[in-house]
Amino acid sequence: MTAVIPIKTAEPAAGAGLDRVGILLVNLGTPDSADTRGVRVYLKEFLSDPRVIENQGLVWKLALNGVILRTRPRRKARDYLKIWNTEKNESPLKTITRAQSEKLAAAIASHDHVVVDWAMRYGNPSIKSRIDALTAQGCDRLLVVPLYPQYSAATSATVCDEVFRVLAGMRAQPTLRVTPPYYDDPEYIEALAVSITAYLASLPFQPERIVASFHGMPQQYIDKGDPYQAQCIATTEALRKRMGLDATKLMLTFQSRFGFDQWLQPYTDKTIAQLAKDGVRRIAVVTPGFSADCLETLEEIAQENAEIFRHNGGEQFAAIPCLNDSDPGMDVIRQLVLRELQGWI
Repeated sequence: MTAVIPIKTAEPAAGAGLDRVGILLVNLGTPDSADTRGVRVYLKEFLSDPRVIENQGLVWKLALNGVILRTRPRRKARDYLKIWNTEKNESPLKTITRAQSEKLAAAIASHDHVVVDWAMRYGNPSIKSRIDALTAQGCDRLLVVPLYPQYSAATSATVCDEVFRVLAGMRAQPTLRVTPPYYDDPEYIEALAVSITAYLASLPFQPERIVASFHGMPQQYIDKGDPYQAQCIATTEALRKRMGLDATKLMLTFQSRFGFDQWLQPYTDKTIAQLAKDGVRRIAVVTPGFSADCLETLEEIAQENAEIFRHNGGEQFAAIPCLNDSDPGMDVIRQLVLRELQGWI
C-alpha cells in the first residue's frame, strides 16, 4: 500500500527559507608569517598544486622536499620581511584583499541580504573556512570572485578546483556562480589608464618607457591551450589604445620565472637590463595582472628590478601601484560583481 502524506503535515527541509547571497573574493595567497617556517608551509601548499606544477611525479617531489623547501623558504622570508605590514603582522596582499572586501561590502550595503567575505587560495583565511562561514550565515547562493584579470589554469582554475572540493563535501550546497576574467573589460582598462596617468603625474620625471609586467608561466602550459598569454596581450593592446601609446612606449613582459624550463618571453628583468644598456634612463613599470600589490610587485619589481635597471646604467625607476582598493580599482570589482549578481539581487 502506498502512503500519502498530506501536504500540510510535510516538514520543510532543513535549511529551507535561506535567501542570502555570499560573495567571496579570492586572491592567490600569502604566508602567515615572514619567517622560514611560515614561508615553507605556504610554499609546500602552493608548489604541491598540480595546477601550478603540472608534473608532480617522483622527481619533482624529491626536488621539492629535498632541495626547494630546504633552501628557498629562508631566502623568500627575507624578501617578505622587506615588504611586511609590521603593524598588522601580515603581508600587504592580505591587508589589501581585506580592504577590498570591506569596501565592496560598503559599496553594496543597500542589498542587505548580501554578505561579502574574502579568502586566499593558499594559506589563510582558507576558501573552506570562508565558505563555511558564509553558509553558516544563511547564504544559499555563492558568487566566487577570483581576483585575476587574466585567466589561467594556475590561478583562476585552481580557485574553482578548491571551491568544488569544498562543495563536494557538503550535503546542502549553495548555488554557485564564478565571475569571468575581465582582462579587456572597458571599466578595467579605464581604471588602469586613470591610475597610471595619475601616478605618472606625481613623479618628478617623465618615463621614456612604460613596461607592463605580467606574472610569467611555463611556455608549455600555453602550448597545451592555456589562454593566459593571449589575454595578457589583449590587456596590453587595449591599454595602449586607451593611452595612445605604441608597442615601443608601452612594452609587454613577463616576470617571476622559476626553474629551468622556458617561460613566456620577453622576460621583465632582461628587458629592463637591456633598456638601461641601450641608453634609456627613465622608466616606469606597471603590473596589470595583479589586482593587489604583493611580493611580486613590491619586492621583485619595485626593489629587485629597480636595482637591475640602475646597475645597468638606468637612473630613474618608478613602480606604479596596482589598483588595490583605490576608487578606480573598487569600481572595477563592484561593477563586475553587480553584473554577475543579476537575477540574485
